[in-house]
Amino acid sequence: MTTAHSEEALKALMLLSLDGDEAAYRRLLAALRLLLVGYYSRRMAAATKADMEDLVQETLLALHSRRSTYDRKRPFTAWFFSIARYKLIDHHRGRGGRRLAETELGEEVESDFSEDALTARMDVERLLNGLSPRQRELIRQVKLEGQSVADTASRTGQSESAVKVGIHRALKALAERLRGAS
Repeated sequence: MTTAHSEEALKALMLLSLDGDEAAYRRLLAALRLLLVGYYSRRMAAATKADMEDLVQETLLALHSRRSTYDRKRPFTAWFFSIARYKLIDHHRGRGGRRLAETELGEEVESDFSEDALTARMDVERLLNGLSPRQRELIRQVKLEGQSVADTASRTGQSESAVKVGIHRALKALAERLRGAS
């Protein structure tokens, strides 16, 4: 999930739009359109481009009509993808795909956007914010994004040894913070 499509960025746009910022609302809809295309394309392999576009439009219209029901204290993406999931179920039901629709009902919202995943991501971000910017970036690249030490060293202009030491110190600092928090 890119930074522009993170829970934090999307929620900020939603809150601004609820407060009347039309430019934020347009940016939100553009970002959500891209997310929906990916979301639906993974779930509708045999769909035509027209079906996909119709479903994206229906979902964005449902968002528009239901936006006043959004609870500002809750994660935005979990709320939004529940709308998308139900629109997909409606789409399959409308085409006689009851079995697929029933399967979709049991499926959890996209794992990147589940409330537990979002809460965990916020906790990790809170922990990382206690690190220096250099340590935070090393942890992100190697431990969270799965990049190699060699690639990270090349990207940051550090030696591989410096990256390893930086990660070790960052993990030690995180462990100390966690021990202090419990």
